[in-house]
Amino acid sequence: MSDKWKRYSRQMLFSPVGMEGQEMLAHKKVLIVGMGALGTVIANHLARAGTGHIVFADRDYVEESNLQRQMLFAETDADSLKAKAQAAKEQLEKINSSIQYTAHVTDVTKENILDLLAGCDLVIDGTDNFETRFLINDAAFHEEVPYIYGGAVSARGMQASFIPGETPCLRCMVEPGAAGGQTCDTVGVLSMAVDLAASYQSAEGLKLLTGNRKAVRNTLLTFDIWQNSRFEMKLKKREDCPTCGTKEYPFLNSLEDSGISTLCGRDTVQFQSKQEIDLSEWEKRLGKVAEVKKTPFLLRADLDEEIRLVLFSDGRALIQGTEDVTRARSIYSKYIGS
Repeated sequence: MSDKWKRYSRQMLFSPVGMEGQEMLAHKKVLIVGMGALGTVIANHLARAGTGHIVFADRDYVEESNLQRQMLFAETDADSLKAKAQAAKEQLEKINSSIQYTAHVTDVTKENILDLLAGCDLVIDGTDNFETRFLINDAAFHEEVPYIYGGAVSARGMQASFIPGETPCLRCMVEPGAAGGQTCDTVGVLSMAVDLAASYQSAEGLKLLTGNRKAVRNTLLTFDIWQNSRFEMKLKKREDCPTCGTKEYPFLNSLEDSGISTLCGRDTVQFQSKQEIDLSEWEKRLGKVAEVKKTPFLLRADLDEEIRLVLFSDGRALIQGTEDVTRARSIYSKYIGS
């Protein structure tokens, strides 16, 4: 065995990978969307495994509260407010300098996702909101690139693999607006749940990247590491699905309104959801992390970031204190979800 492959010797002894799979992996390019809790674990696994080129994009910077679960970051990154994508690249280059990394400090949108995905063999979900996940799903099926989905919140996690032309897609499984409102910033998350979900994602990705397509699980896996439960659900294709059925790709082609607008002169960004908001329920959730005041018509939460979040029962949400849509999206995803 040449020196080039010695660091991967234990992985190559695993017969489904072997020399052939390792050589195949060395020529693969993967996009990870989001370099937070899931993304850092995934990137760590793929880098140590010897994936040839890892591309990742993230819009946020490192905060102290990230360090509990986002494994590529250190206190110095949080102290210097370093961009997550850049901090991750610097750490990954120390882990495996023999492979290529491309870091993008950017919000992933319909304007740039196809460029980010260009030439990639796989896209893996490291994000924290379903709006971006539906966009990834559209782009992956449009470009016929396998999409590895995963998520974690509280002590729960989930994972599924969506392969264009072979399996249903994410939108067959969940409709926009139907996702739950729990996020890591309102109900917390255990790092162990994150690690497990991301490890499942990495393992399914490794199967595809090393030519072991038949080994890929064809179910949605959910688990709760606190309640010691595990469940698998068969994925079912919807013929009328606008992504993998009729191929309209609504999030990619903007056939659906994003529901985001800047209120000129008011230093405010508005989000309009199709789902009504239970103000009493959100008073309980946000009361754990913010100073909250509820009236019969709205709920106001003063956040640590000198930002005010105002929720209305008709589904509207105002992020007051900024006109920066990217920052407002980050805050909305952090506290509300999708």
